[in-house]
Amino acid sequence: MKNITQQQRTFGYYSVRSTCILLLLTILAWPGFAVPVAETQATFVDTTGLKETKPKSLTFTASTDQRFFFFNDTRSEDNRRVPVSVYGIRAGFLFPPSKQRDALKSGRSASFKAGAGFYFVNQRLDRPGLLPNTSESVTRHLRIATVYYERYLFRRRSFEVSMPIELGYGHSRYEINDEQTGKYEVARGVFLPLGVGVSAAYQFPTVRWLRPLHWFGLNFLTGYRFILKRDVPESQINYTGLYFSVGPSFFLENLTADIKRWRQKRKNKR
Repeated sequence: MKNITQQQRTFGYYSVRSTCILLLLTILAWPGFAVPVAETQATFVDTTGLKETKPKSLTFTASTDQRFFFFNDTRSEDNRRVPVSVYGIRAGFLFPPSKQRDALKSGRSASFKAGAGFYFVNQRLDRPGLLPNTSESVTRHLRIATVYYERYLFRRRSFEVSMPIELGYGHSRYEINDEQTGKYEVARGVFLPLGVGVSAAYQFPTVRWLRPLHWFGLNFLTGYRFILKRDVPESQINYTGLYFSVGPSFFLENLTADIKRWRQKRKNKR
C-alpha cells in the first residue's frame, strides 16, 4: 500500500508539472512568438474553413502524451504482456508545405511537424532476478527525452493521419524493494529507443456558440519501438516492443489560431 501511495504522489507531481509546462507553452505560442519563414499568401487562416491556405509562419503545437508500452519483463500470471502507462509531454512546430499535396486539404495546411518530447515511468517489478546478482523485486524509474518527425499522410478538415518517427535518449534507475534494509540503488543504465508508428486524430467540429469545442478531439497512436542500446546488457530487461495510445487530445494550434482570429477582428473594428 505504501508503494502505491508513493506512485500516486509521483504521478500527481508530474501531472501538475505537465499542466504548468502546457501553460508556459501556451504563452510561448502567443502570436508574438511565431517563427517567420518565407512570405506566402497573406490571407487570414481560419482553422475550420474549407479553403486551403498556406500560413505565413511556423505554427507552434504542444500536447500531453500518455502511452501504453509493452515491456517483455512485465507480464500477467498467464505470461501475457501487460501494458505499462508512460506519461509525457511533447512540443514542436507545424511546417507549411513547400508544394501542393492533394492529400492535405485542411484549413491550416501543414506538411509535417517536428519537435521534442519527454516521458517518464515509475514501475514496480515483481519478478525477482531480472537484474544480475539480485533476488528481490525492484522499482524501475525511466526518463526518456525524444526528438520526433511526423509527416502527414492525409489531412481533410477534422480528420488526419500521420506517421511519427522518434529517436530518444533514455536513463534508467533500479532500486531494491526491501523496506527492512532500506531502499538503495541497484543499477543505472542508458538506452537509445527508436520508434516508428501511425497516428490518427479527429478534431471536434466547430459550433458557433461553442467555438472552443474544436480545440479538443480524439487521438489514436500505435507503433513499434526498437532499442538500439540496452540499459543493462547482462540483465533480462529489454524495452523492444509495441506501444499504443488512445484518448482525448488537445490541439494547441487551434487555440492559438482562434486567438489570432479574435485579435484580427478587434483590429479591423478600430
